[in-house]
Amino acid sequence: SAEFSNAGEARAEIKRLENAAARAASALNQAEKRVAQSNDMISRLSGRLDELKATLDSLTDHSLEEAERRERELREMLKVTREEEKAAGQKAAANKTAADGYRRVDSELETAAKKLSLIKDLSDTANGNLTGKEKITLEAYAQGAFFDRIIHSANLRFLKMSGGQYEMVRAKNAENNRSQSGLDLNVIDYYNGSERSVKTLSGGESFMASLSLALGLADEIKSSAGGIRLDSMFIDEGFGSLDDESLDQALNTLAALSGGDRSVGIISHVASLKERIDRQILVTKNTSGGSSVKVIV
Repeated sequence: SAEFSNAGEARAEIKRLENAAARAASALNQAEKRVAQSNDMISRLSGRLDELKATLDSLTDHSLEEAERRERELREMLKVTREEEKAAGQKAAANKTAADGYRRVDSELETAAKKLSLIKDLSDTANGNLTGKEKITLEAYAQGAFFDRIIHSANLRFLKMSGGQYEMVRAKNAENNRSQSGLDLNVIDYYNGSERSVKTLSGGESFMASLSLALGLADEIKSSAGGIRLDSMFIDEGFGSLDDESLDQALNTLAALSGGDRSVGIISHVASLKERIDRQILVTKNTSGGSSVKVIV
């Protein structure tokens, strides 16, 4: 029978049916894939289930007891650990207190060390013990100031007795920085413009320098010791080391002193002095023993 009125309608129906068949085939293919995936998942789950069943079968009451024992051990360890933590905290607090004390003591020690360093420097300075510095003590420094005044007074005579050749000065430096200094004497030699130690003076020159210092000391005592006067002085020997010119200069100086308000006594064996000194006390040794004394005025 004729279901289609023409061939075009038949062809359209055929096309529709072909498309429907293709869609059905595609849907069938997708369904088969999902079935395969489902079967694979079922297989994996079945294997996991078998594993779990095997694990469950392996668990016994002994395993449960072991787990409970292990739990108790862990709880005990936790308790001990907490107690140790508490004790450690207490020790830490004590250590912090001790550390604060140590830091305070260290700070005090540092302050004390600085004070000690200052005091030591002051002590070394006062005692002339500074390394690499001039070795002069505070006592020698104070004595040096007074010594300068004595030297000044002494030079008034020494220049005259030496014929204008010598003047004493205090040495500025010691021979080296390991020796004490401050009271060493040099002489300026105006004949050659040099400055050298008094140790280089001859015997007669040293005698004149010593005599000048003794007179300078007497002058300074008189001027600074509350009116104390040295009205008399005795010079024991030394004149034998002087040449004639130096002897004249020394005696002239002593004569100037004795002509003022001071008495000067000379103890000597130099025969030439007898002719120059008017007032004498002669001591003569007797052959029978003892001595005799004769006063010449």
